[in-house]
Amino acid sequence: MKIVVVGMGYVGLSNSMLLAQHNQVIGVDISQERVNALNERKSPILDNEIIEYLAKEDLNFHAKTNLPDSIAGADYVIVSTPTNYDEGTNYFDTSTVEAVIEEVIKHEPNACIIIKSTVPVGFTDKINDRLGSKAVVFSPEFLREGRALYDNLHPSRIIVGERSARAEVFAHLLLEASYELNVPILYTDAREA
Repeated sequence: MKIVVVGMGYVGLSNSMLLAQHNQVIGVDISQERVNALNERKSPILDNEIIEYLAKEDLNFHAKTNLPDSIAGADYVIVSTPTNYDEGTNYFDTSTVEAVIEEVIKHEPNACIIIKSTVPVGFTDKINDRLGSKAVVFSPEFLREGRALYDNLHPSRIIVGERSARAEVFAHLLLEASYELNVPILYTDAREA
């Protein structure tokens, strides 16, 4: 499978390392400095397992800054860009997530888009409706900063906010790369996820 992960912070980078064990993974970030470090197998974030994986594991991983070029032929695109919460407006800033989704639908409409960023309840349904698409799926993360890859390698559960064949494939990609054998997989609606 070709998987593109957009946003190389804790969530995106840990998912990239996890999935690059068995899949072709391209990490996309707006920071050329971050991309250069990753291509030199140096972690731009402090996470011992990510540092170790980049240094020692045989990963099918490469980083780029060009999103349209990276997503060509992608089966899955994971969106893990920042969605900072604004206490003044009481809203998450989902603008980067929305921009990535629009670019993916424009350049690679057959890709399944998995949101791993924090978004408000109902966001997935609203973005699919607004764009006239069914490409977007939500799959929440349960990660600690600084232990993100460890938490992905030892998940307590895997949740995918869709009941479909593509949701099952994605959940099993996560399970296949984990160190755990009996992880509960839950398929829900997007709002439940």
